[in-house]
Amino acid sequence: MRKIFCIAASVLALSAGAASARTILFIGNSFTLGSGSAAKNYQADTVHDLNPPDARGKTIGGEGAIFKEFTKEAGLDYDVSVEVVGGKNFDFHYTEKGQLLDRAWDEVVMQSYSQLNKDKPGDPSLVIEYSQKLDKMFHARNPNVKVWFQATWSRADYSSPEIAPWKGKPIDQMAKDVYAGFEKARSASPDTAGVIPVGLAWNRAWATGVADSDPTDGIGAGKLNLWTYDSQHGSNAGYILAALVVFGQITGRDPLSLGDREHVAMDLGLSPAQMHALEQVAHDELMAHGVKLAMN
Repeated sequence: MRKIFCIAASVLALSAGAASARTILFIGNSFTLGSGSAAKNYQADTVHDLNPPDARGKTIGGEGAIFKEFTKEAGLDYDVSVEVVGGKNFDFHYTEKGQLLDRAWDEVVMQSYSQLNKDKPGDPSLVIEYSQKLDKMFHARNPNVKVWFQATWSRADYSSPEIAPWKGKPIDQMAKDVYAGFEKARSASPDTAGVIPVGLAWNRAWATGVADSDPTDGIGAGKLNLWTYDSQHGSNAGYILAALVVFGQITGRDPLSLGDREHVAMDLGLSPAQMHALEQVAHDELMAHGVKLAMN
């Protein structure tokens, strides 16, 4: 009888803990799921993948799972869900996955096509239209939800017709234009919380010498390659930087508070010095956007 009571008490304690967790949903495509890197299936069992497992029975961890690990290390309680489908934009998530997403969330982080519009690269009109619809849906469920846009990074796969508008321009220009497109979306949906400057943090990493901005001529000594092999999606380092920026923006905790020997970096093959450099980049970018950060 005592054993049954203890089990019941443990179940109740777990339920209470889950109920108190802050819920967050990551919506996106291959950029959020970590395509081409070990981030894709990293700690997948710690987050809820709202889509069925893939052909190998694998579920997605990706950026959401890295964010989850950071929050655990910071002593925070987040219940993380991911709804990611490669090659899809906001219109797909709204029309095809709306019933799955239509819940009361505390936070939502949304990532679109890397070039905003597959057929009209750089054009934010589709993002603006469907981000309004998604934002209204989420606010109808929870008026206090914080809906964030995640502005992603520049691509160096210049052979792709999808990034034709940026060929011949400085590598940091695509991220600047994507961020500007999301600022227009934010203005059109004033209830949204803001734009998370992930791509601009990549720009900062290049500008400060933390990462190499041109993978075509080899990676400079002591520098990181933020892209994976396709020069489109993120490497392990790229996804760690992305998640650090999201972590700081969402939680208000300073990325530097995680420390040089943070375990995700070690799991994914980064040295303490490399992790510190990425934390510093994330810190500096968030501070440049006026985000108030605390060490604890």
